[in-house]
Amino acid sequence: MKSPLVLVTAGPTREKIDPIRFISNYSTGMFGYKIAEEARDRGCRVVLVTGPVSIEPPSGVKTIQVESAIEMQKAVKTWSNKADYIFMAAAVSDWRAADPARAKIKKIGRKMSLELKENPDILKTLGKRKTYRLVGFALETENLIGNAAKKLKNKGLDIIVANRLTKNANLFGDNKIDVLIMDRYGGRDIYKGLSKGRLSKIILDKAFSFNIK
Repeated sequence: MKSPLVLVTAGPTREKIDPIRFISNYSTGMFGYKIAEEARDRGCRVVLVTGPVSIEPPSGVKTIQVESAIEMQKAVKTWSNKADYIFMAAAVSDWRAADPARAKIKKIGRKMSLELKENPDILKTLGKRKTYRLVGFALETENLIGNAAKKLKNKGLDIIVANRLTKNANLFGDNKIDVLIMDRYGGRDIYKGLSKGRLSKIILDKAFSFNIK
């Protein structure tokens, strides 16, 4: 019998404005990489789809490097059909430039505007089918519980891992963080001051023991 296949996404995406500039975010990929390593250590087959980060790919894990949201969508679509568990820890850019320039955009001595178009909602697409357990992540700046509950329902998730960015909380990299974990049956737990490695163990425990009622 084959061991479970775990699909993990991690890191940011980069959306080109021109060949030199891009839209992105502060994600370091640390959480997703820790989850991938924990799943590997439990004997799972692991596929890690990662945006651009400065972390070395973990040994024993199939790592697929992508840059844009469209590239991540293609890789996730390929592997989701085979996955038993999916952990969507990547910080996928919501928008991309509608018409990226082929050459470097030069200053023109006046204001310029950038037209954006929405990227595909990879997570919501995954939530429309239930052949796997689906875990999503949310970083909020306000109304943590309300926004997490809304995303949990609207995206069709089984579990959501959410935290709140404040002036006093550096959530990026390998810092200890506070998280709220909710499931679609109303379960709710808060964990404070834990490393992402420790939280990865908790998250996998919850996902692996989650039963569809």
